[in-house]
Amino acid sequence: MSSHRAAIRYAKAVIELAQAQKSLEKVKEDMLLFTKVINENRELEVVLKNPIVPADKKKAILKALFEKRIQTLTFKAFELIVSKNRESILDEIAIEFVNAYNVLKGIAVATVITPYTLGEAQRKEINNIVAEITGMKVELTEILDESLIGGFVLKIGDKQIDESVKTKLANIQRALVA
Repeated sequence: MSSHRAAIRYAKAVIELAQAQKSLEKVKEDMLLFTKVINENRELEVVLKNPIVPADKKKAILKALFEKRIQTLTFKAFELIVSKNRESILDEIAIEFVNAYNVLKGIAVATVITPYTLGEAQRKEINNIVAEITGMKVELTEILDESLIGGFVLKIGDKQIDESVKTKLANIQRALVA
């Protein structure tokens, strides 16, 4: 079984348990915390993915870092995953959990990249566009990238709308050279 499929299955199982224990929101926060820690700490990611490091050591590291900071359900899920020698996909499981949570709650995650800070009216307009495209509530992340010059790049899942001046100039340049 591919690691991606396994991550989806583990994430689905944890979601079902969290729903049964009425702690879905808290477990989602735990998964976001885990993802943040992994993204900020390359050494932790390397240790978890290293097959030479014994499972006991990995469990001890996870216990020291997370036991007091996350729900018991989440921590027990982490321990089970490590005991099944699947700790190398813990980060994928956390991401798939959040993705499944968003689908369950009808949330579309979108990212808008602009060369300037959006005003409230612009933010509302982009939220409306994403809501119209997806038919879901919108969780919008804003990223500043001054190299775009003007316009925006909107990412919704695996779709991208690029209306940046930078891209338009690059397209004109390619057309002139060809």
